[in-house]
Formats: sequence, structure tokens, C-alpha cells
Amino acid sequence: MKALFFDGNKAEYREDLPVPVPAEGQSLIRVLLANVCSTDREILKGYRPDFKGIMGHEFVGEVADSSDASLVGRLVVGELNEGCGRCLYCRTGREKHCLDRKVIGMSKDGCFAEYMTLATHLLHVVPDGLPPEKAVFAEPLAAALEITEQVKMDSSANAAVIGDGRLGFMCAQVLALTGVDLTVIGHHPDKLRMFKPYAKTRLSSDYIGSVPGSGAVLPAYRALTADECFEYVVEASGAPEGFDLAMNIVRKMGTIILKSTYAGKKELDMSLIPVNEITVVGSRCGPFGPALKLLAEGRVSFPDVELYDLKDWQKAFGSGAFKAGFDFR
Repeated sequence: MKALFFDGNKAEYREDLPVPVPAEGQSLIRVLLANVCSTDREILKGYRPDFKGIMGHEFVGEVADSSDASLVGRLVVGELNEGCGRCLYCRTGREKHCLDRKVIGMSKDGCFAEYMTLATHLLHVVPDGLPPEKAVFAEPLAAALEITEQVKMDSSANAAVIGDGRLGFMCAQVLALTGVDLTVIGHHPDKLRMFKPYAKTRLSSDYIGSVPGSGAVLPAYRALTADECFEYVVEASGAPEGFDLAMNIVRKMGTIILKSTYAGKKELDMSLIPVNEITVVGSRCGPFGPALKLLAEGRVSFPDVELYDLKDWQKAFGSGAFKAGFDFR
């Protein structure tokens, strides 16, 4: 079987791996399309230092064998987190936080392969008429939808999304559906142009001033009025400095939703959070059913995936396209 295998230090294309055998309660999936996520790139930088196995977690595939016979032959997408099924988190609807969970492409074999296995209850059937090329966006779109699951936004308020990349684009489309007064903040004028149907746009440099220091002019965030700040700030830049900007532009008693995951640590003046009574919400995986519904109804729209053969994985990982991925068909 062809697969992209991570050995703990580097990724390697292989053709000698066995087709996995589904255990009780699992399904065997023939992968059709699989997308590269920023998290996959972070794994190569050390985000999951203990992981060894097949990479990838965004996929659409066809069920080849299953503990649920009615799924065989169906087009499916799947959730990432497979819990133990017994602990308090699993019993209370928080399987994705199970302390013994297995996460595809991060702690168990993922979807950058011709076949993969997954717990059957984590599969979602793709609606009739929704092609694989669009259904493959279900997982990252679900992650964007988690924002509105966690934070009930006042549609009369304003909100900002920090980040002009793939995740930011999905978050912006989801927030635009709520009716909030939305602004997207990013580094790249060319990328920001695609956000204009959904939001106002600003360059992150608009929030930078300069202060003298040690004989040099150092960058610093300029002071903002309350009217210039935002009730809700979604940090989706994928970079540590994105949180600095979020802290600068959120209103007192406002909310920051943190979507970025990256290797490394972040220094933070923690006193600013209680003094300004800021709510910080960590946000990760989200609901697949609503994501598939939005895709099927055409209420969200994303550029086509730039597809590669798996052996050309380095080109896919280095691609500047909105999304790059692998075609196993």
C-alpha cells in the first residue's frame, strides 16, 4: 500500500505498507482524496514529537468494509478523535478530549494512504450530489463551525478574524453567516482580496506603530480606541504573534477564540487577561453534520484543491495554493 509515513523525524513516501485490517467496531475506508493541513506541516516541525505512523486527517473516501454493513460502498468523511468509550469525557459527549484518544494522522495512522481504518461511529455519509472534491472540506469547515458552537455571538456586534490563510477563510465564511460586522486582518493584500465578499479587510501592519528603543525604531502595536477594537476576535493566523495582535484589538470584556495550533511556546503577560476581563476560548474540532449541510447547500465556497500524486508529497506540502492534497482515485 502507498502511504506517507512519519518516522518521528521526517516524512517518507513508501509503497510497502500493508492494508490495515479493521478491528471490531471499525470500518476500512478506501481513501479517494486527502488534503494537507497546516497541522501536518507543523508535525514535520515537531508538533507531535512522539508520533510515528501515516500522516493526514482530512479525507473523503469509500467504505470498503465496515461493522455497519449499510455503509459499505458509501462515500464518507470522518472525525479525527477516537476515544476509549468508557471514560467521563466519552460518556458526556466530549470524546475528542478523552485522555486515551487516538487521533488520526497524529497518534494513529491517518489518511495519507490508499486505505485507512476508523471507528465506524466517527463516519459521516456524504449527502447525495455533493462531489468528493467539495466533501473533502468537511473537516476544516467543521473546525470553523465550532466557533459558533462555543460562542453565541451577538449579531449586532463586531468581530475580527486574524489570518488570511485557509483556516481564516473558512472562519470568515462561517462568521459572515451570523450577520456580525466582520473584519479580516492579514499580511497579504492579494490574499485579502478573496475575503471581500464576506468581510471588510485590514492589513496587520495597520495596527503597528513604532517606538524608539536602544537606538533603533522597534515595532509596537499602537494604542486603539474602544471603537477600533472588537467584541470577538478569532485568532487563526497559525503564528505565535497572532495572539499578540488579538490581545491588542480585543475590547475589554471581549472574547478571543484561539484556533491556531503550532509547534513551540508562547510568552504572555497573563495579568492582561484578568485585568481586562478577557475571555479566551480554545477551539478545535467541530460538528461534521452542519459542515456537510453547508457544503451541500452551496452556502460556503472554497477554491479547488491543487491535487498531487502521493509520491510528490513535498510539492504538495510546499504548495502556495489555497489547499493542496492527494488524489488516490
